[in-house]
Amino acid sequence: MAACFDAIPIPFLRFRTQKQEEMPIQPEPSDKPLENLHSGSNNLPGLTNEQAAQGLVALVDHSQKHTDVSQGIHASSHTLFSIPWIHSLIPGIEKLAAQYHIGNFVAIRGSKEQIFEAMPIYARIGMHLLFYGREQITILHSQTVENLLKEQSIKEGRLYDSPESTASIPSFIATYSLETSELLEPDITKYKTFNEFFSRKLREDARPVENAADPHAFCSAADCRLTVYPTVDLAKEFWVKGREFNIPNLLGVPPASEKASLFDGSSLAIFRLAPSDYHRFHCPIDGTVGDIVHIPGQYYTVNPQAVNEPGFDVFTANTRSVLYLTHAATGLPVAFVAIGALLVGSIVWTNGGEKGKSVQKGDELGYFAYGGSTIIALFPKGLIEFDGDLVANSAVPVETMVKVGNSLGKMPVMA
Repeated sequence: MAACFDAIPIPFLRFRTQKQEEMPIQPEPSDKPLENLHSGSNNLPGLTNEQAAQGLVALVDHSQKHTDVSQGIHASSHTLFSIPWIHSLIPGIEKLAAQYHIGNFVAIRGSKEQIFEAMPIYARIGMHLLFYGREQITILHSQTVENLLKEQSIKEGRLYDSPESTASIPSFIATYSLETSELLEPDITKYKTFNEFFSRKLREDARPVENAADPHAFCSAADCRLTVYPTVDLAKEFWVKGREFNIPNLLGVPPASEKASLFDGSSLAIFRLAPSDYHRFHCPIDGTVGDIVHIPGQYYTVNPQAVNEPGFDVFTANTRSVLYLTHAATGLPVAFVAIGALLVGSIVWTNGGEKGKSVQKGDELGYFAYGGSTIIALFPKGLIEFDGDLVANSAVPVETMVKVGNSLGKMPVMA
């Protein structure tokens, strides 16, 4: 099945930040403002829910017949002006792109810079449907928004599982400037479907694990845009604004259950994968694989603006799969929550599906099919002290771009 939207990096929109090592990131003024999309302010007032639904369907159908993803499903605001068919399909989108940058900023770890990442067009339409279509009982062909998003997610997954879909691989590589030299199989003609390329493996030396020999260290689970919070309350203050977001809802367990008690007061790391990212996810700890619990749900977008919207609980509403790990050094549980999203349906476990298997930091656990999505790792209270730069950026709040194996934090030093 398929995966969610996220962001297209635009290298020429780069901003210098403050010089202090862990000061909050403040971009300099740009030529036009960043779009502030939320449920109380519709920046596409001329677009009806029916038109938005038809637009999403047309974008998915377009990906079956046209191989250049940048001219359809992965078009972004800075390229829309050269794609007339999208202008006529989605009224007002060209004017919106002229007025705003549509997307979000991401901090580049290890530098004093951040880049702007443009939101793909299908993500922006999915956001419109989420914010302005859900109150309407039915939309296109008497479907609910939820059913439409699920249907199109399944359809896109099937399209990209077909042998014909390999024709889109070159344009996908060009759109996201992917580095093929780090692939385990760099010959793109060897991939049998687009999804096979999308879930590509990397060379063993492509993602070295920092502090690999330290049993008290933790590492990033994915190539991603990362936010970290020592407590759920801080996560809700700065980032996850959904009113129903809490640990029991995320794990799909009763509030009075043993699982809820084990993770009460836990710290959390949120790994957001964009379409451009390597989409296999890896173990953040040295430990043992435990049970997996699948939780059916919706296919809403997991773009930061959806996560930051108080009226929507995308993480606890979306389809997800929870892997419970046991931390080797302490015996404490760690919950690894893989979350599907718009045009993301498939969550595939590899080593993570082998209960009782010993895993080390950086070992592969599984992968997402096409698109992008999110992982949330929950660490019991007091188990992890996140790296200072990640904490500082998350309090801005801004995501930090990291790679699999990069340092996430360490166990705190006990007095």
